Amino acid sequence: MEDSLVFLPLGGTGEIGMNCNLYGYGSGKKRQWLMVDLGITFPRLEAPGIDVITPDISYIAARKKQLCGLVLTHGHEDHIGAVPHLWPELQCPIYTTPFTAELVYGKLVEAGLEERAEIRLIPESGQLDIGPFHLDFIHLTHSIAEMQAVKISCGDSKVLHTGDWKIDPDPVIGRASELDALEAAGDEGIDAIICDSTNVLSSGRSGSEKHVAGELAALVAAQTGRVVVTTFASNVARLASIGAAARASDRHVTLAGLGMRKIFRAALATGYLNDFPPVIDDTEAGYLPPDKLLILCTGSQGEPRAAMSRLADGSHPHLTLEAGDTAIFSSKMIPGNETEILDLQNRLAKRGIKVMTAGAGDIHVSGHPCREELEDMYRLVRPRISIPVHGEARHLIAHAELAQSLGTEQALVIENGDMVQLAPGKARVIDRVPVGRFYLDGQLLLEDAAAVLAQRRKLAYVGVVSVALAVDKAGRLCADPEISTSGLPDCDSEGIKLSDWIREAIERSLPDNGRITRDIVTAEMPQKIGRILKQNWGKKPVVHVMLVTV
Repeated sequence: MEDSLVFLPLGGTGEIGMNCNLYGYGSGKKRQWLMVDLGITFPRLEAPGIDVITPDISYIAARKKQLCGLVLTHGHEDHIGAVPHLWPELQCPIYTTPFTAELVYGKLVEAGLEERAEIRLIPESGQLDIGPFHLDFIHLTHSIAEMQAVKISCGDSKVLHTGDWKIDPDPVIGRASELDALEAAGDEGIDAIICDSTNVLSSGRSGSEKHVAGELAALVAAQTGRVVVTTFASNVARLASIGAAARASDRHVTLAGLGMRKIFRAALATGYLNDFPPVIDDTEAGYLPPDKLLILCTGSQGEPRAAMSRLADGSHPHLTLEAGDTAIFSSKMIPGNETEILDLQNRLAKRGIKVMTAGAGDIHVSGHPCREELEDMYRLVRPRISIPVHGEARHLIAHAELAQSLGTEQALVIENGDMVQLAPGKARVIDRVPVGRFYLDGQLLLEDAAAVLAQRRKLAYVGVVSVALAVDKAGRLCADPEISTSGLPDCDSEGIKLSDWIREAIERSLPDNGRITRDIVTAEMPQKIGRILKQNWGKKPVVHVMLVTV
């Protein structure tokens, strides 16, 4: 059987987030695999209580002896966040650059895996051989340091995996994108490009961090009270620009939020932010005059436990905001977070704090390529095949159409779980593998959380009724039932207590002989309680009846 190169996304295709991609080379059971990125996505309202969501990696975990390694393109959570949760299922070497390695190592320490998981450092724009895969790393700009595209060569086949990228001529931190390396790859011949689709629906270019730096400096200088700036902590270039704006305005900087402090430490440890002004501890910041303080914090997406939300509520232990202060959101609204962000901004506004967003000036640019940058990429690389990833269905379709309009022979719109043969010959889907999601619930990683989440959603809407029945050895009541409710109103529309309706349903469930059986406890009584509450309240809660023999 002829060796072939295949691409298999387990996450991040047909969605934005949870990136996990596999490349396989060989044939049959002898095929060897390379994983590129292993990220998370964050739960929405339909998954109450879930901390993060990871891809289901069961397919490759069952083949981990053929897995040569895990390459991480950059340090965003949707590309590295699942490593501490899923690495034990893979137990392969991890390859990445120093800044990303610093972030991943911190996660491994928290998970107690730092002695087991091996991180092998690769230099920016370096080369690496892993099994049958020869890798050439190409530096591209993004909204985080050390983003590396990967050119993967196997036999005569070559693929460019872009990761997340943009073309920023003035990135503030690090080097500009290596366009000459992209063009050289195109000259060699690229069979397929696996490419970011996030901003394909946006015309023009994404903009430069250098321009944002100038806008932020002017904006901060114009403020009189305290200034709090919230942004994505991982954008080290933006942190550098905010630090420069503070220095130019003679303000001291304090950091708020665990994520902000983690990124800041990782950046310092790897040689970034060397020109950042001295940071004062938040316990000392309150002693400064308002016009001498800039607070750099997390929480731009309205996260309820993040520093910005606590500042808005006045619940931060050391920092306060007052009327006349300014809150600057140097970030975009991630789709799905609009309600939380607007609520946060309204809470700030009600306290007399001036709110400034990206819509009020050029204080944020995307880290992903808009259409003109995508056109540049295709003209440089000239791939034979385009596989759009990192986007929802509408993004993938538009990206495929753009690729073909630029002369690409084939453009395939695929889904997570589609195994695509890239070479030799025309690209085609040759198999479909099981994919899905794992749910981190506290310390447990759940493979199937459907029942748990369905019950939690029901509890959120209708509450719970708990009844405890004390019976003697003959099964007869020996005390009044104990009733407790959570999430139920006290009375119905007539003013009758719902607990009285519950008690009536219990009495109707008791048999004439007074002996309470398991069937009564598990079926009949909960059904009658639910039915009577539905009639008098309009909702049927979750009902638990417990039997205690005394």
